[in-house]
Amino acid sequence: MTDLVVVNVTAPNLATAERLARTLVEESLAACCTLVPAVRSIYRWQGAVHEDIEVLLVIKTRAALMPALAARVGALHPYTLPEVIAVPVVAGSEAYLAWVRAETGG
Repeated sequence: MTDLVVVNVTAPNLATAERLARTLVEESLAACCTLVPAVRSIYRWQGAVHEDIEVLLVIKTRAALMPALAARVGALHPYTLPEVIAVPVVAGSEAYLAWVRAETGG
């Protein structure tokens, strides 16, 4: 297990995803945000089933930054309840993991 996480955040459109990604990287809350356009989400919200095309952000960062990252996403995101889910990184290229740490102040 490492001290790093991969965080999923969905956004309603590319412009929002780009703004979130750029802010997180510029503020060193993330080393990298990969934007995956045109993901299809089917979910239950307020008692009804919805279906939307969204943009998925795949964010690489340190676990210690999760509270600040989640707060920043919450402040910038247009959704009432944005998805912010962190998955631990159990292994990876040591050079890449070191780069993520370096770019996020670790």
